[in-house]
Amino acid sequence: MPSYRETYQRSLTDPARFWLEAAEAISWYVPPTQALDDSRPPFYRWFPDGRVNTCHNALDRHVDAGRGQQPALIYDSPVTGTQRTYTYQELRDQVALFAGVLAEQGVVAGDRVVIYLPMIPEAVIAMLACARLGAVHSVVFGGFAPTELAIRIDDAQPKVLVTASCGIEGKRVIEYKPLVDRALALARNPPDVTIVLQREQAVALMRKGDLDWAEVMATASPRPCVPVAATDPLYILYTSGTTGKPKGVVRDNGGHAVALAWSMTNIYDVHTGDVWWTASDVGWVVGHSYIVYAPLLIGATTVLYEGKPVGTPDAGAFWRVISEHGVKALFTAPTAFRAIKKEDPLGRALARLDLSRFRTLFLAGERLDPATYDWASRVLGVPVVDHWWQTETGWPICANPRGLDRVPIKPGSPSVPVPGYDVQILDESGRRVPAGVEGAVAIRLPLPPGTLTTLWNADDRYVSEYLSRYPGYYLTGDGGFVDQDGYVYVMGRMDDVINVAGHRLSTGAMEAVLAGHPAVAECAVIGVADDLKGQVPRGLVVLKSGVNTDPDTVCAELVQRVRDEIGAVAALRQVNVVAALPKTRSGKILRRTMRGIADGKDEPMPSTIEDPAVVEALRPVLRSRR
Repeated sequence: MPSYRETYQRSLTDPARFWLEAAEAISWYVPPTQALDDSRPPFYRWFPDGRVNTCHNALDRHVDAGRGQQPALIYDSPVTGTQRTYTYQELRDQVALFAGVLAEQGVVAGDRVVIYLPMIPEAVIAMLACARLGAVHSVVFGGFAPTELAIRIDDAQPKVLVTASCGIEGKRVIEYKPLVDRALALARNPPDVTIVLQREQAVALMRKGDLDWAEVMATASPRPCVPVAATDPLYILYTSGTTGKPKGVVRDNGGHAVALAWSMTNIYDVHTGDVWWTASDVGWVVGHSYIVYAPLLIGATTVLYEGKPVGTPDAGAFWRVISEHGVKALFTAPTAFRAIKKEDPLGRALARLDLSRFRTLFLAGERLDPATYDWASRVLGVPVVDHWWQTETGWPICANPRGLDRVPIKPGSPSVPVPGYDVQILDESGRRVPAGVEGAVAIRLPLPPGTLTTLWNADDRYVSEYLSRYPGYYLTGDGGFVDQDGYVYVMGRMDDVINVAGHRLSTGAMEAVLAGHPAVAECAVIGVADDLKGQVPRGLVVLKSGVNTDPDTVCAELVQRVRDEIGAVAALRQVNVVAALPKTRSGKILRRTMRGIADGKDEPMPSTIEDPAVVEALRPVLRSRR
């Protein structure tokens, strides 16, 4: 295997040659001769003279190479009791037909299409059909509130909206069409056409301007791929903004395809013909990058899973999918494994299944606490690889590159910077800090291919939110440090660092201590306002199923653990046992929401929340003082 250290250094000292070589893995209509256009900093563009089509690279070229009968997409839906496999040729043909449907509605290169679909094959088909035409898709997580959908419609101004009659969350059927109709009524610039996929779990009422997916597909003519500039946008993906207005992250075609193809082989060690599963949602960046695009770009088989880690039907759901489909590697969030650990702490559900083809577990999305790392490593017996990235970057910033010579894994660290990312730790004045000292995690510009090029219709906001704090750097918003071996430790969002009587303390470090208790399934630490000390930490823990220890005893032990391992300066005095922690649908714990409630604010319910009832149940706990 190539050396990580040599590869990383080459990516920083000669990025032009490095990325032009990586671009050879992609099929181009016009191959690029220039790697980077740096004529308008900080708006850097990759492969400016190249012409490409992302859908061609994901589907057509594999069919043309004779792999048309290889499975491209395995749809596994325990919530509906169905499975379906699409070969590369079948998926290509369906995508070409839906591209015809969109074209008949006037969609051309550069037009936007909003996609509001559940985890079904049609979501992948719609995304790739947009890419086929050179149109720009904006996927909004199915089930988002109408007001949030309306905001995204007004920002993107789509020509067409694609939706389904319903989605299924666990055992709940959520009707989408009433939400869409309300959003269209609220939007100032609604599209003229809505295409609706009818599902048998709930049939939607059709209105003027609505088209039935099955009907329009039956009469559509397939469309070929449209070459576009490598710098043309592929998609807009909205992420929550600090001002309340969501930010539309823009991803281009050429840099995105090159970076994701490189990442699959070099970071994930997944290759043509391997079966890869990302247990996420196409509404999130993880789903865009590693359910849809990256695995198909390299000719792998991708699993699309419509279900939960527990409850569909039990804590063995993930193991069943891995066993049945011969999954080589799984990528999911730590919260999924904490849920499995809570329900089946001994891993009994693994006993009856064959996971002999499974090689690696990749976790990202939240900090991987050592307790979850240890549990997953023990029950699975394969490497557990933490890695770290963001919606904005689109692919990993730090990882343990399994396709290069493998550096050792250090629990608590997402390992080392990925080639292309010049990661630095800066103090408040923008100076680099020594190894072991915490600061702001920043990336020296230019960012590598595949990262955001700007925010949709908001260049000024892109600069002000990401690039102005430290000129010449992209500010990740996370705090952390680098150790003597070059390993990065990401301790959480910078606003999750609390100030206790003048001492800056990481809530992530305290969470790691709480998570190490044998009775704790998952936890969160937040800083709440205190008249004397400014802020004090509060701990909230969920216990493992079957734990018989008295909750008050566990809480006392947790307070003592923090005192022993971090010190009395942490001032953690209150820990509460709760039934559940509030999370987004992507699995992130809503610490900011809990902090606001604890401080007595009228905290609004986030649009991304998975279960609002969890927040309501926590309000009296968070506002209590003892």
